[in-house]
Amino acid sequence: MSNEQISRPVILVVEDDANQRLYYQEELEDAGYTVLTAASGPEALKIVREQKVDLVLLDIAMPGMDGVETLARMLDVNRELPVVLNTAYSDYRDDFMAWAADGYVTKSSDPTQLHEAIRAALAKHSIQLPARDEGTTSSEQ
Repeated sequence: MSNEQISRPVILVVEDDANQRLYYQEELEDAGYTVLTAASGPEALKIVREQKVDLVLLDIAMPGMDGVETLARMLDVNRELPVVLNTAYSDYRDDFMAWAADGYVTKSSDPTQLHEAIRAALAKHSIQLPARDEGTTSSEQ
């Protein structure tokens, strides 16, 4: 295993929509992250308990256990786990439990806001960025 693989932050993408999950996986792998995926809250909790995860990108509107409940249970497992909430609905931002997240991103076809939120959450927790995602985006210049 190379040093690049060892030092790459691990992001868990929790998204019930298979196409969205694949989009985020490819987008984040292209940015230099190692990506794990889960299609539900219970599946995500199993991964968080069993594997090293540096950040969770968490959909809120999921069937069964929604993202807000999943967030609460994840933080019971690891209070220091950075979580970025990702949803198509901006009204969840006012949910008290959502305040426990490190970031909140409204789904968009432009991944700039997503990358910015992930970089900020990792930096807040002193987790080194992969070399490909350390630079600024053109909108930050």
